[in-house]
Amino acid sequence: MTSITVFGAAGATGRQIVDQAVRRGMSVTAVEPSWPHGETGIERVTHAEADVLKDDLEALIEGRDAVLSALGLGLSPQSVIDPPPLYTESAHRIVRAMQRVQVRRLIVISASFVQTRQRGPLWFRATAMMALDRVYRQMGDMERVLRTADDIDWTAVRPGWLMDGPQTADYTVTDDVIPANLIRTRHADLADFMLNCIEDDAWIGKTPAIARAEPSSKSSPAELFREVF
Repeated sequence: MTSITVFGAAGATGRQIVDQAVRRGMSVTAVEPSWPHGETGIERVTHAEADVLKDDLEALIEGRDAVLSALGLGLSPQSVIDPPPLYTESAHRIVRAMQRVQVRRLIVISASFVQTRQRGPLWFRATAMMALDRVYRQMGDMERVLRTADDIDWTAVRPGWLMDGPQTADYTVTDDVIPANLIRTRHADLADFMLNCIEDDAWIGKTPAIARAEPSSKSSPAELFREVF
């Protein structure tokens, strides 16, 4: 049985990773700083509490086949003005812990917008892209941390603008950046692809981009406002 540790397991993508991993027959250590009452007791899921930026991570990783990071910063005044170093510091700390316990496989979430901001409608580039510039720069720094870890088999998956919706498995995967005619990526499809990377031992040392054609209404200013607020 494949065993994995998932950081950011209570987030939108993290929950999808945990649920889909269980359906695939994997055992999961799901990590969050704290878990609400009632989250425990799921078969093949161990709920662990740890702050990835402060706590010891080795015991959460040792003996696992792979580590997945679904950590992420949302769009907020804090992340726009002065985003905390979540991506860079978590990468440093997870990589060091993996090296100490000799676990090699790591999948993290980056963004297609690390490669280029020239995706999506003009209003999107002028608002969300500019607002999250510092976040995307930090994601780029995270990827550079991974590139220096020669003993880690890493993959940094680069989705587009994330959205809810059921898993489809008909998404498009390309090298480095999503196609110019696509913009959105479902959390469920992102989780599916990350788990595929583990099972297929694929995209090691690379930055695959993933997106899917969605209705134009899903890429409107009203939709962004609805999702953020």
